[in-house]
Amino acid sequence: MNGFKKMILLRKLQSLDPVTLYNYAKQYEIPLTKEQAEKISQHLKNNSYDPTRASDRTQMLKKLAQITDLKTAQKCQQIFQKLIKEYGIEDMFQ
Repeated sequence: MNGFKKMILLRKLQSLDPVTLYNYAKQYEIPLTKEQAEKISQHLKNNSYDPTRASDRTQMLKKLAQITDLKTAQKCQQIFQKLIKEYGIEDMFQ
């Protein structure tokens, strides 16, 4: 079952459009401009990150900090960790 969950997660990540990303940012009170949402979305489409791997998550957060700022990247990491626990999928993340 983890393989199926992982496949869904990866597809969702690569298919995030700027509008959806911007709306998620508003929902979770993350400061993000529409231009930044566009850059992040494009970057995710052009790279094949696997967020279940710690090294890929680190690379993603570093790029996010470059596009936005360190504080925004840290807040995203905190929300990501919270969501992992809420959904009970800690076993998928190394």
